[in-house]
Parts: sequence; structure tokens; C-alpha cells
Amino acid sequence: MYKYYTFYKPFEVLSQFTQEVKGHRTLQDYLSFDKDVYPIGRLDKDSEGLLLFTNERSLTEAILSPDKDHKKTYWVQVEGTATEELCAQLCTTHSIRTKKKTHKVRALECELLEEAPLPPRKPPIRERKHIPTSWISITLTEGKHRQVRKMCAHFGFPVLRLCRWSVEDITLKNMKPGDYRELTENKFKSLLHLND
Repeated sequence: MYKYYTFYKPFEVLSQFTQEVKGHRTLQDYLSFDKDVYPIGRLDKDSEGLLLFTNERSLTEAILSPDKDHKKTYWVQVEGTATEELCAQLCTTHSIRTKKKTHKVRALECELLEEAPLPPRKPPIRERKHIPTSWISITLTEGKHRQVRKMCAHFGFPVLRLCRWSVEDITLKNMKPGDYRELTENKFKSLLHLND
């Protein structure tokens, strides 16, 4: 029987069930799914946010493949005062280097967020007294390694905090770090537009 879950991965938790180094927090510290249930995709240890889980293997490519155009939205706190110009720049095609390769990337959508969309993180972000921070929302269909961080750094706005808020219409609404939910197959696939 297929299972479908969403999970709000906390900061400094690996997107896997086994430790790489003793003391690492992993998914196993939060979840006790059946052994054949795995995450679809990953988030870096220093990122937080939405992870999807299933034991229906064929869904992995259906969701992660760039040519499927599944939208993923990230809420990003950057160092400096983000502007409409930054959003316009992020939506233009430019190059980043990741894993020794050059990739052409661009945001599909980018907007300024007037207020912090998330409560303060524990542990708190690194802040410098005389440099402001600001929030933007970035929507992509790609998922290159540390792509959002590299895109923002490319234009001089280092990322201080990164949270994947949604994949298509599955969001973290009413969830807090460490929470998980089980969804029905119909709900899971409908929110991901897999039945369209």
C-alpha cells in the first residue's frame, strides 16, 4: 500500500535517515515511517522546510524532473535590503557554478516580502549590527545543488536563512519544524497536479 507524507524539516537536520557523523540529527530523530518510505528530493542541512515522502518510487522522477515544471517556492532571508531590481535580476537568465559545472538558471517568480513570513529561528541567524536583512520569495522549477544560495550571492545578497515553503500546492501552512502529515493518494497527487 502506497503512503504519502509531508514533513517540515528543521534547520541542521540531514535529509536522510542515517548519520554521516556521530551527533548529526537526521530524519530518524523525527520520523518512524515504514522502511520503504523515502524523501523525494533533499534539502541541505542548513536549509529548512518542506520535504515530501512516499514509497511510490515512480513519483520521484515525476516530481523532480526539470521538464515536468513542478514549482517550488522558497522563502529567503538575505543580508542587505532586497529591491525590485534584485527580483528582476533573479528572473533573468544567468550562470552559476555547482558541482564543477556551469548552469544557466533563473527564477520563474520573485517578489519582496514586506514582513518576515516565519518566526525567528532557533538557533538564530548570524546578523551584523549595521547591515539590515530582508525577505524575498523565489519560485523555481529547477533544483540544482544550493541553487538559491548561489543565485542570491551572484547579485551580492548572501542568504542567511532558506525555507522551502511549497511544492506546487502542498505548503507548510499550519505546520512547525518537526511536524509531519499523512495525505491520501488523491490529495497528494491532486495538490502536485499529477492528475492534470
